Amino acid sequence: MPVSLHPSCLVGANPIVWSNDDFMDLAGDVPLDTILREMRAAGFAGSELGHAYPRTPAALADALGRHHLRLVSGWHSTYLASKPFAEEEKNFRAHLNLLKTLGARVAIVAECTRCIHGDKNAALGFGSRASELTPRLTASEWRKFISGLKRLAALAASEEMRIVYHHHMGTVIQGEADLHHLLAAVPEISLLLDAGHLAFAGIDPVAIAKKYAARIGHVHLKSVRPAVAERVRREGWSFYRAVAHGVFTIAGDGCVDYPAIFKILARADYRGWLVVEAEEDPVKVPALPKARKARAYVRTQTGV
Repeated sequence: MPVSLHPSCLVGANPIVWSNDDFMDLAGDVPLDTILREMRAAGFAGSELGHAYPRTPAALADALGRHHLRLVSGWHSTYLASKPFAEEEKNFRAHLNLLKTLGARVAIVAECTRCIHGDKNAALGFGSRASELTPRLTASEWRKFISGLKRLAALAASEEMRIVYHHHMGTVIQGEADLHHLLAAVPEISLLLDAGHLAFAGIDPVAIAKKYAARIGHVHLKSVRPAVAERVRREGWSFYRAVAHGVFTIAGDGCVDYPAIFKILARADYRGWLVVEAEEDPVKVPALPKARKARAYVRTQTGV
């Protein structure tokens, strides 16, 4: 049965539905105006950042304002485990300033030290192959990462914002044990619940949503096609090949139990953004019809 989420919840979209950020050959040349116009036409209230978006407050405000869209947030890659903190702090401050100036209240962070998701040829690691192929941090790197993330979280809090951590395939926070370790070590951060990445990694998204319901600060909505995911695991595909062959799809399709997740969000009195994604090849799967279908599904299931 549909649930009623808090009326302050808003539904946005990530421009990756139209134009892939990691792989420019997957419709990476779609103009910003096309993305924003279709995003608004599909019924979304806001947008996350993408590679085509201006990164100065005035220009970004103008682009979004022309289409009556709000800025939701934006991905920020950190290298806290491998780069000097002063460099990381400088980059994060600039990103935080852009978000805050345009009214966003959460900063999406993912540690990208030794990440492989942008490598078209790097096989993803699962199960027995995870220790061999999945990026890992040493004990000393974990300490550096945790310390740096705590400092960035304090910086965000001083600006009345908060960090939401994005677990992601092909990064050091892909597996369930590493996700639990991180969230236990840094209680100052919130969780970006991305059920698609959880399911792809072999983690139960509903179980994670239940365990961390009070810490969910942001939600990405996409699902997984199990048959494609199984081929990725069996044949050692890269993240690029998985995406290009449709491992991800919109909420309401695929294997993720979104009705159960929406019930958990409702019980937790979640009041943040719900952001539609689907990292498919936009040439094979046109963006606007897919975006409209995803938006209608969220409205039917949640009332927002």
